[in-house]
Amino acid sequence: MNPTETQFLTDLDKRLWTAANKLLPMLDAAVYKHVALGLIFLKYVSDAFRERRAELTVNFRDPKHDYYLGDEALIDGELEARDYYTEKNVFWVPALARWDFLQANATVALGAKLKVKNGKTQEYEFKGIGRLLDDALEAVEKENPKLKGVLEKDYARKQIDSALPGLIGLIAEIPFQHQTLKAKDILGHVYEYFLGQFAVAEGKKGGQYYTPKSIVMLIVEMLQPFKGRVYDPCCGSGGFFVQSEEFVKEHGGRIGQISIYGQESNPTTWRLASMNMAIRGMDFDFGKEPANTFSRDLHPDLRADFIMANPPFNMKEWNEGVRDDDPRWRYGTPPTSNANFAWMQHMVYHLAPDGSLGLLLANGSMSSNTNNEGEIRKTLLEADLVECMVALPGQLFTNTQIPACIWFLTRSKAARNGWRDRRGQTLFVDARNLGYMKDRVLRDFMREDIDEIANVFHAWRKGDGYADEAGFCKSATLSDIKNHDYMLTPARYVGATDQEGDGELFEDKMARLTAQLNEQFSESAQLQEVIRLNLSGLGYDV
Repeated sequence: MNPTETQFLTDLDKRLWTAANKLLPMLDAAVYKHVALGLIFLKYVSDAFRERRAELTVNFRDPKHDYYLGDEALIDGELEARDYYTEKNVFWVPALARWDFLQANATVALGAKLKVKNGKTQEYEFKGIGRLLDDALEAVEKENPKLKGVLEKDYARKQIDSALPGLIGLIAEIPFQHQTLKAKDILGHVYEYFLGQFAVAEGKKGGQYYTPKSIVMLIVEMLQPFKGRVYDPCCGSGGFFVQSEEFVKEHGGRIGQISIYGQESNPTTWRLASMNMAIRGMDFDFGKEPANTFSRDLHPDLRADFIMANPPFNMKEWNEGVRDDDPRWRYGTPPTSNANFAWMQHMVYHLAPDGSLGLLLANGSMSSNTNNEGEIRKTLLEADLVECMVALPGQLFTNTQIPACIWFLTRSKAARNGWRDRRGQTLFVDARNLGYMKDRVLRDFMREDIDEIANVFHAWRKGDGYADEAGFCKSATLSDIKNHDYMLTPARYVGATDQEGDGELFEDKMARLTAQLNEQFSESAQLQEVIRLNLSGLGYDV
């Protein structure tokens, strides 16, 4: 985006979030999240419907258009014909769920009889705005099978009718008129921003559905999913898919070039992801319902071109209902105590012959030798699947302080797509010193940091402009990795930068300081012995 667009969205973010926080102080973030995001979704589908309705009205009156009717009396009826909307991938919105109707009737008296014109006029008894919203969402689901089970319809149960009119008014103020930004992009941005803010507010729980945008951007920029099947087996709110769409648009591609597949076990998070895709008009397959990826794989035959994921770190007791001889465990049976290598092998199993994947894992995955993990890592390396390892700085996540890394694996390192033959080689990148503190708790990457890491990876893949850089990146062979006992911590390979100022190499300085420390320990022991003898001479028992 250009600076004007960025400033517009930044100002909008701040205004909406500040106002929203004043409206519903009685709800915690986990509950408020669904209240606000459900309304944002309703606003989107209603506005998209209204925009298509206005376009049809013009077409019906234009003698040069195929839809020209020639009779003004027919227009109202034709405007309620579903096919005109679905042919443009616009959700059909019943009159009860249209934003103008909801906003106009948010504060009418209980028991009021409302007139709803949906092809024919029907009567609706108002039993509170919460109940009206539930009925509106139910009607949208009923009319659009793809949304079945997606929308959370429990506004009435939350008993927040006094606050809902204000929140509806707030969301109604989202400006969809901009010189260059489309209404869909504005609302999609607001949805994603709210997801991030709710994740911060919820702390540890928020991290279950939201991966920091900069980390998502980094993985997407490195894998470059221009076209093909994109898969996330623990998709949360769908951040990787959103960023994949942005990547395709930024590079001049068409959204239809990528197909989206995902799975999520948490029902509320599954709904968030589905709404996130629907708001952007993206076609997706998340299965008919939430399900556990390990015990009930909803895409058993999928072979994806790109897989991106941020699975739960160090997940325990993950394998209930999963056989030890499951075909996914080709490189070794993962331990019950940790699902890290279960996630990894599940993703490798679903890779296409030339597919690539990127996944976030805890740092322990790079070096652990307990419970068969070391053997699995060794087998993956000897199968030449590991393409790149990236060590990340700490404090990147809202839900954990566990240090993390990114694994990049590929089915084939052979020369293709303008890439050189990389067989037998793995790139190590130590990015722990990149980024900045966005507040006292969280760290984040700047765009320049993302580009620095991604550019090194692309240069290494192509063999054009790449060079090892002490303290940052190193291209290592399998022999090098064997010498490090198959451990993949980038710091073992990249070494350290030369010390500025004194010109002393890190290794030399470390050896000197270690020797100096040993001398000081020896002197300390001698002093302790002198003190002990002196105290003994004074009659103290030491």
